[in-house]
Amino acid sequence: MKKIAVVLAGCGVYDGAEIHEATLTMLAISQQGAEYQCFAPDVKQAHVVNHLTGEEMPESRNVLVEAARIARGNIKPLSEYKASDFDAIVFPGGFGAAKNLCTFAFDGPDCSVNPDVESAIRSTVVAEKPVGALCISPALITKVLGDVEVTIGQDAGTAAAIEKLGATHVATTHGEIVVDNKYKVVTTPCYMLDATISQIADGANNVVAKILEMA
Repeated sequence: MKKIAVVLAGCGVYDGAEIHEATLTMLAISQQGAEYQCFAPDVKQAHVVNHLTGEEMPESRNVLVEAARIARGNIKPLSEYKASDFDAIVFPGGFGAAKNLCTFAFDGPDCSVNPDVESAIRSTVVAEKPVGALCISPALITKVLGDVEVTIGQDAGTAAAIEKLGATHVATTHGEIVVDNKYKVVTTPCYMLDATISQIADGANNVVAKILEMA
């Protein structure tokens, strides 16, 4: 049975992992006959957002602890990830991917990437294993790899920032994927578009199917 690492950025669209994208990715992996292990960096969140009001809250949370909510406690620090133990790695989206896994949400093309995240991406690519990325996560993949072909959907500003990092951006719509064969990177826009939950499922299913095919 193939095994995929799922990297979470917390819990909640505005300051962590997008819960629908994360859950539907795990569901797609299971339904397509593979298994998964969740990971998250053991770091402080960039900030905490009240998901009812959209306002920042005066408190501090840990990315790994928050991500454990989605993983039902079955999660490991990303520092423990070894590419040799997995057939592929996938990054669901959510603002946390651009705030906690890297700083793209704050710094755009001048962003930095969490060292454990960068190590996980680079070691997977060196091992010639596939990398999946949903929603805004292709931005952090691009920061690490540079000349990669990706999609974040149709947002011109975000696409321009990604291309400034050296990537080729391909405009896509719901459920579509873009495959970079050189790096074995598979991306899809998900909630970077005005999507329904069923359209998110389509994107997650298509990414998982392709990375399992390439694994």
